[in-house]
Amino acid sequence: MPQPPTGAYRRLFAVPGTRAFTAGNLVARLPMGMFGVSAVVMIAGSRGSYALAGAVTATGLAATAVVGPWLARLVDRHGQARVAVPATVAAVFGSLALLLCVRYDAPGWTLFAAYAATATTPNIGGLSRARWAHLLRDDPGALHTANAFEQAADELCFMLGPVLASFLTGAFFPEAGTLAGAALLLAGMLLFTAQRSTEPPPRALTRAVSPIRTPGFPPLLACFVATGAVFGSMEVVTIAYADALGHRSAAGPVLALQAAGSCAAGLLYGARKPATPRLTRCLGAMTVLMSLPLLAARATGSLWALAPALLAAGMATAPTMVTAMTLVQRRTPEGRLNEGMSLVVTGLLIGIACGSAVGGSAVEHLSPAAAYAVPVAAAAVALLIDSASGALSSRRRAAALQPSPQARPSR
Repeated sequence: MPQPPTGAYRRLFAVPGTRAFTAGNLVARLPMGMFGVSAVVMIAGSRGSYALAGAVTATGLAATAVVGPWLARLVDRHGQARVAVPATVAAVFGSLALLLCVRYDAPGWTLFAAYAATATTPNIGGLSRARWAHLLRDDPGALHTANAFEQAADELCFMLGPVLASFLTGAFFPEAGTLAGAALLLAGMLLFTAQRSTEPPPRALTRAVSPIRTPGFPPLLACFVATGAVFGSMEVVTIAYADALGHRSAAGPVLALQAAGSCAAGLLYGARKPATPRLTRCLGAMTVLMSLPLLAARATGSLWALAPALLAAGMATAPTMVTAMTLVQRRTPEGRLNEGMSLVVTGLLIGIACGSAVGGSAVEHLSPAAAYAVPVAAAAVALLIDSASGALSSRRRAAALQPSPQARPSR
């Protein structure tokens, strides 16, 4: 008799120590959904340019993409607590510097420099997934559920984060979202790293090949880049679309609906019995569903019509990410899991950075409604990459099964 969805998660959190590190993980992860919206609202409101706001956030994300893998290697080598806490403190100082630069009308280049300083923000999702992988290394079914829960947690934070950021920036002052996000990040990371019993042991220098050189990993990384572009462009375009309709404060709640759809789909997906990952099907569904916001925006010009379209579009996100993360864990060499997950998060951040910049440019040169074509195109690119990779792998397997000319018997 199949267990109910809640049973899988009840079994998951029966593992000693998991509830404690999850609490810190959620507090530290919530700001991940706040920083982007807070920065865009803060900079666009002060400088009057969504292109500048998108470029600044893209610069910070690109810097994080460069620093992230290096930081993950340090975590694998020295442990989570020894590396993540000082890295978080440095990132908090970067956020406060951005706040002050905007508040006191500093030159434009200082915005880029300050936001780039937040690149030392640890990949809290990767740190948490590494703990699950360590604790559940002998239970693939439970690890599938844990991966789904982590993705649902991502979506929950990206659902609540924009709402909280929009409320704080609207009800108090434009910099309030960034200030609150920095405080939550530091508090959550301190709580998370204090749970030493579930922390994976640090690894000495390993001779394992780098994940980037592992067969099947590079095309997977390229899919993450394209998927990140979906997320980055959708956020900037939706904020601009709501602003154009005179409902800037509604941008956060509307974006939260996309995350809500993904969160619900992720929890249901995690309760299912794990099967062979089929990333192509997930990416195909995401491409189709991402076209719904474009159709709603172009056909109606209404924020209320856009809202259910975003909810439906989000339902393909979590299954896609859970499937992709499962493939990452399978293809990453032992002892380099943090590095492998950091690399794919780096790919996501590069994609988000590119999507933010392209989405902001499309808003200004086309229109907010037409700019919804950017996330559709990005999802289609991810699908094409995965399909091409799968076809190439099939040809290689077929070639390997054919006998070589030397092995054929002579007449």
